[in-house]
Amino acid sequence: MWVKSSYSGDNGGNCIEVAPGIPDVVPVRDSKNPDGPALVFPTADWSSFVDAVKGGTFPAA
Repeated sequence: MWVKSSYSGDNGGNCIEVAPGIPDVVPVRDSKNPDGPALVFPTADWSSFVDAVKGGTFPAA
């Protein structure tokens, strides 16, 4: 089951979805292209990325 990012709006913009609950990995896909490819990240790497985003490491475009 895919879950849309809580930061995604309902306007069809830049949205991602993740599929939680898979041991040791986090699949990520573009919500506008649900039949397209998914990137798969090790859970620890995904957590580090999310923490960096929340911490402001990556400024908004």
